[in-house]
Amino acid sequence: MRNKKLLWAALVIIFSLSGCKVKKEVPEEKRGMDSGWYFRLDEAEDTIGSLAGASTWKRVDLPHDWSIESLVNQSEGITCGPFTRHSVGGKSTGNTAGGVGWYARTFTIPAGEKNKLHALYFEGAYMETKVWVNGKEVGYHPNGYTSFFCDIPAQCLLPDKVNVLVVRVANLGRNSRWYSGSGIYRHVWMVTTDKLHLKDWSNVIVTTALTADSAHLKLSSTLYNKYDTLQQATLAVRILSPQGRQVVAVDRDFTLHSGEEREVSFPLTVAHPQLWSTDTPVMYKAILSVLNSEGEMVCRNEIPFGIRSLDFSASKGMLLNGQPIKLKGGCIHHDNGFLGAAAIDRAEVRKVELLKANGYNAVRCAHNPPSEAFLTACDTLGLLVIDEAFDQWRKPKNPNDYHRFFDKCAGRDISSMVRRDRNHPSVIMWSIGNEIQERSDSSGVDIARYLKSVVLSYDTTRPVTAAVNDYWDNPGLSWKTDSEKAFSTLDICGYNYMWREYENDHRKFPQRIMFGSESTAGEAAVNWDLVEKHPFIIGDFVWTALDYLGEAGIAHALSLKSEEVNPQFLEWPWFNAWCGDIDLCGDKKPQSYYRDVVWRRTPVAICVHTPVKEGLKEKVSYWGWVDEYPSWSWNGYENQAMKVNVYSRACLVRLYLNGKLLGEQPVGTVNKYTASFNVRYQSGKLKAVNVVNGKETDAIVLRTSGKPYALKLTADRTSLAASPNDLSYVHIAVTDKEGNIIADSNAKVLLSVSGEGTIAGSGNASPTDMESFRSLTPRVYKGKALVILRPKGGASGEIVLTVASPGLQQATFRITVNKSL
Repeated sequence: MRNKKLLWAALVIIFSLSGCKVKKEVPEEKRGMDSGWYFRLDEAEDTIGSLAGASTWKRVDLPHDWSIESLVNQSEGITCGPFTRHSVGGKSTGNTAGGVGWYARTFTIPAGEKNKLHALYFEGAYMETKVWVNGKEVGYHPNGYTSFFCDIPAQCLLPDKVNVLVVRVANLGRNSRWYSGSGIYRHVWMVTTDKLHLKDWSNVIVTTALTADSAHLKLSSTLYNKYDTLQQATLAVRILSPQGRQVVAVDRDFTLHSGEEREVSFPLTVAHPQLWSTDTPVMYKAILSVLNSEGEMVCRNEIPFGIRSLDFSASKGMLLNGQPIKLKGGCIHHDNGFLGAAAIDRAEVRKVELLKANGYNAVRCAHNPPSEAFLTACDTLGLLVIDEAFDQWRKPKNPNDYHRFFDKCAGRDISSMVRRDRNHPSVIMWSIGNEIQERSDSSGVDIARYLKSVVLSYDTTRPVTAAVNDYWDNPGLSWKTDSEKAFSTLDICGYNYMWREYENDHRKFPQRIMFGSESTAGEAAVNWDLVEKHPFIIGDFVWTALDYLGEAGIAHALSLKSEEVNPQFLEWPWFNAWCGDIDLCGDKKPQSYYRDVVWRRTPVAICVHTPVKEGLKEKVSYWGWVDEYPSWSWNGYENQAMKVNVYSRACLVRLYLNGKLLGEQPVGTVNKYTASFNVRYQSGKLKAVNVVNGKETDAIVLRTSGKPYALKLTADRTSLAASPNDLSYVHIAVTDKEGNIIADSNAKVLLSVSGEGTIAGSGNASPTDMESFRSLTPRVYKGKALVILRPKGGASGEIVLTVASPGLQQATFRITVNKSL
């Protein structure tokens, strides 16, 4: 014990001498703890004693994911950037490495907060997180995705002196079926409260009735008195409209005994409410203030919320504010591509922007609760959310996964999800699990019933669901005889890849409400046609909307000999699942153009198939898509037969090459909403035209590009806040003189940056180009690449990005960084 005390004293000295200055901070209820961390990987040690020599540790800011960073020892053919052939997770985790990470930083508690309560709030750390303050353990949290608090006992703290915070995060063994990332990958906060306060996550605002003239709300919260004496308290509630105007003001007085927790609730009415929807995502704000007997404000909480109604039935489907809506959904994992799992706020917002821009109105968070920033973006941009808790219960999918903690922690973890997220209007369902192995045995039914009871103890306004799959994982069971057990506790039934059973099950269970919780791009049309046909099928969620790391190569198209077996996953150098409608750079993939037609977003689309070499056959995985691209630039294929797929809902389409009619084809005779042509390649202009009632209507054109000439840079945002939570995504394209993208270019580019920012991530969308992933010299893929710029934080100025490539005009791009934003 004496040695440990000496180590902690040494740490205080090390941090002080290495630039982590002590500051007196203005007392706030929630202070960011993202900066000033020291980090090291230590595979072998499992004791606090491993912290000796912290001055040599790496300086990092949160959110941080060490698994996305280049490995220290690079060995040709064995390691490449963050990828290694020795990865424990292998193909599942995208050939990345885990390990044990240690984080440490100092903080101070101002003298004025001596009698306050303090807790650390972790939005997410992967996984098995242990927390110490001044050498005393204050928390342990094994779940890698749920948010958690660590109360800091007063005796652990040194008011107005340097305190040392240490966090150990362990990502060991085979514990995930996808890329999880490693470390404290979401934000950390210090939460400071008076002893008379509102309990964490206890504030709830529910719409109980809705008319054209008014919204009737119920507000609930829990007051807590941790003083040793009786306390008089006033709870003041103010509701602000989306425009910031006060529309409700209510004060209530309470008397609380020492140690008493008092749940309080009362009705509120908002006149002429503005309703939240996917088209009008307007947000109200509730401000809850606790005043003590002297009229001093001792606690203040702000709760954004939306006013909306949800109704579900087999006869009418899903109603949002009384209006029918079909869920155009996509499943997503939590990673942010080149940023790994790091949940930087702007990256989370951009995901929602991409989904909305590509026609999605709903997302399923597979298979874990998302970040707070992601849900806030869904609220403010109008994206519906299925919030999901678990990928396994008691039975494992990997030997070291969450099943080890399920019995002890499942109730706490699912309540964490519901309590944290229940004020988000975007959240429409709670999912208690995905493809659970024991879903149809007696223990699984009991678990489902228990999890549902936990959910309902905190929220009764949303239905409970789960994603249920066929019984390939349970030999001897069948959908016909056993799926009813898996659905018996659910309010709404999620079907993974089981669209063939929709109508059969409806005949047996006419009141059952269904949705496609997972489907493939190749079956987009048949799934969506059933959604449009039947009210009891409320939507469809493709696996996946966005490309993600891990499950390497699950979606692929390979040219193989007829006798060769098509594998489910692909080996090194694959690291990307490749099943997203949208790639790692944020660009549309071919199946997304097809989905636009299926969802009636665009009238016609066109893609050209890469020729398959003689003697080989294209084999497409179940989650995959044929090897095609919306381009008419095919150098080296002159006069060779090319397959052209035209996607349309018209009955007939015509195809022109350089103004000459090549022919017309009926749509959908072989594949739904598809007409295929064989065309001998000649450069020029390829044009597809819909024919409706004998007349040509909507058309789309592909043009052959010229020779590579220049680099073109376009950014999603040209002005950033001086904060490391902001980002600019700059797209790089190789173009000809007219600005057309050279789709067959794989040129290498050199990235350099100066000024008030850094390169946070870079690369191309290829699922196999490990060398370009997070490289400063990436290649373009199909003529394109991406670089992510991040402000250093604190100062105004410019970020200057320069991109160069031999034989091409280099490009420079300037991003303004403004401290006042």
